[in-house]
Amino acid sequence: VQLVESGGGLVQPGGSLRLSCRASGFTFSSYAMSWYRQAPGKERELVAAITSGGGNTFYADSVKGRFTISRDNAKNTVYLQMNSLKPEDTAVYYCRGEHSDYDHEYDYWGQGTQVTVSS
Repeated sequence: VQLVESGGGLVQPGGSLRLSCRASGFTFSSYAMSWYRQAPGKERELVAAITSGGGNTFYADSVKGRFTISRDNAKNTVYLQMNSLKPEDTAVYYCRGEHSDYDHEYDYWGQGTQVTVSS
C-alpha cells in the first residue's frame, strides 16, 4: 500500500499550487480520501475530504473558497488545487485514505509534501 504526494514547493502569497496523491495497493475507488496539513509546532488538521465516488466534499473554514479537492478514480489519484495561498497555509500536506467494512477499518497515510508560502 502506498500513497505518494507530489506538487508541493515554494510559492509567493496569492499564488497557486496543485497537490497530487497517487494511490497503489488498495481499491482506491472504495476509499474516502482527505488532505491534512501540519505546520511547525501545531497539530495536524483536516483541510479537505472527498467521498469515494467524489459526490461529496468537505472543507475546513480556513480554506473554503480557495482550495478544491477532486479525484480521478481511473488514475487512482486525489488532487488538492490551492489558490490564493497565504503564508499561514505553509505546512506539510498529507493525504489519507479511509475505508470501513463490516469488521475492519483501513487507514492509510502518505509521507507528506512541503508547501511553503513566502515572498
